[in-house]
Amino acid sequence: MSKNKIILIGGGGHCKSCIEVIESTNQYEIAGIIDTAEKVGERILGYPIIGSDEDLEEIRKNHDIALVTVGQIKSAAIRIKLFEKIKALNFKLPTIIAATAHVSKHASIGKGTIIMHQAMINADVTIGNNCIINTKVLIEHDTHVGNHSHISTASILNGNVRVGNECFIGSNSTFVNGIATVDNVFVGINSVVNKNLKDAGIYVGNPIRKIR
Repeated sequence: MSKNKIILIGGGGHCKSCIEVIESTNQYEIAGIIDTAEKVGERILGYPIIGSDEDLEEIRKNHDIALVTVGQIKSAAIRIKLFEKIKALNFKLPTIIAATAHVSKHASIGKGTIIMHQAMINADVTIGNNCIINTKVLIEHDTHVGNHSHISTASILNGNVRVGNECFIGSNSTFVNGIATVDNVFVGINSVVNKNLKDAGIYVGNPIRKIR
């Protein structure tokens, strides 16, 4: 049976992780990768770079599924720009779930979001559009993650947590049950978030504190 063809937007390190996840699903054939013009003709894990952002309108004539595969740490701006561009071109934006992940049938996952290997998403979780839920993340019941957010490797969001839009949660961070953040929050690696984060900015530590 033929697979749906998908275009990947962004050819960096995160793209390699996305390729691994996409291959595990056995649902899509990666038709090509979009990156900078000077890299056209190169390959990433065997898949060709077939164009740059300027070529997307032409590529859309032959392909209708795309995923943003640019990473996100300091800012969601590039991922948002690309997401909005491919959406405006009427690409379909699938939800990608690794074969090794567990996503409750009672969870809701937005368009263009990728759930990576060994993540666990429990009941009544809602995750927005264009998110990265990275390797070994645990998101407990009734938790909400906003649009364009990245929950990094092995982080834990306990029950009834609310993470805003355009947030980055660093690796191995833990949110206490019921904690909420505003939009545009950056939480550093190994942090323990034991209070509501009411202002945008950068937070680190155990217990959490704002540094900028």
